[in-house]
This record gives sequence, structure tokens and C-alpha cells, in this order.
Amino acid sequence: MSPIITIDGPTGSGKSTVSRLLAKRLNYPYLDTGAMYRVVGLAIQRAGIGLKNEKEIAKICNSLDIKFIHEGDTNKIYMGNDDVTEAIREPVIDLMASNVSALDTVRKVMVKLQRKIGSKGLLVAEGRDMGTVVFPEAKHKFYLDASSDVRVKRRFQERQKKGESISREKVKEYLIKRDYQDMNRRLSPLKPAKDAKIIDTTKLNPDQVVEKIIKEMAKDNN
Repeated sequence: MSPIITIDGPTGSGKSTVSRLLAKRLNYPYLDTGAMYRVVGLAIQRAGIGLKNEKEIAKICNSLDIKFIHEGDTNKIYMGNDDVTEAIREPVIDLMASNVSALDTVRKVMVKLQRKIGSKGLLVAEGRDMGTVVFPEAKHKFYLDASSDVRVKRRFQERQKKGESISREKVKEYLIKRDYQDMNRRLSPLKPAKDAKIIDTTKLNPDQVVEKIIKEMAKDNN
């Protein structure tokens, strides 16, 4: 398998920011698998289909055209010709993504697509089951985590920057619910791969985490 770096972890652990910075530092393509499930969730929501209607959901998954387009320092996500970069970051899509990612129908299609992307070469793959399920043979696996208070703080600040009016308690409530769904789903639950290096990002900024990852990779290569 081509050299692939997997970065998994819960919401607020810093994995998205770290993955983007690492990919830029190494000049690797960056795969945001969470965004893929968000696109599926958005498509299902727009179609008005219930989560129990797996037959229709399967049709949507198989017909979706998901594209990642890099414009300078910006990563744009398209569903067909529709730029859904902002739409998939709406709070309602957050839990929808978690719900659809637990569906066997959705996961089979997405994992197949993710592996197809990974087969093309070097890649920083970010998600919740990259090291455990999608790329179990990846040479470099990392799992980022942080204290619940710090994760809530990061998520709260992120939502505030978007101009959302939301309380810290609501963010905490969402985080607890999302963690429970991700860690207790039957298919590909969120957990560190047995051979993943766990990094506590509680007291580290993104650049420090990237440096730590690069140092660990250098050790693996010796």
C-alpha cells in the first residue's frame, strides 16, 4: 500500500486542523472523510428521506458525485456542481452525518470510495475509522484526543466565529451525544487502532501536534 497517514479522533480533538496542516507541510493530498458523510447527510436531508429507508439512501449514495477542490489554502467540497462547503457544516448536519455513518449501506459505498482515493498515492486521511477499518495497513496511524472541557471550548469558539448564537452548555450536550453515537455504533465505532499513536492535544496547539506527528513518523522510518 502507498504511504498513508491516518488521523482519527473525536470532535474537538483538533484532527481536522492538524490534518490540513500536516498535508500542506508534507505536500500530501488531504482526505476529509467526515465531510463525505456530511455530504451524504445533506443529500438525504434535502431529499426528505427517512434514515430507515435504506433502499433510497443506497440510491443516493451510489449516485453522489463528491469532489474535493483545493483553491489556495481553501478546501472546497462539491456535491455535483453545488458548492456545499458551508452547508455541510450546519449543526443539524453534524448529527445527521453521525447517524448516516452508522448505516451499512452508506459505509460500504463511502469506504470503497475512500480506498479508491487512497490507492492513488500519498495521503493524509482524517476521520473516525481510518486506522481501524479503511486503511488498517497504513504505516503511520495517529489518534488525537483532548479533555472534554477543552474539546467543548474549541467547538464553542468555532461556532461563535461562525456567528452562531449558542450556549456552551448546548455545545457540551451536542458533544456528549455525538461521542456516544460515534463510540457505540455497531459498525466501525470510534476507537484508536491497536497500533495507533495516541496524542493528547489538550495543551498543544495545532503546529505543535504536527511537529509531534512528524517526529513520530521519523522514528517509524528508522
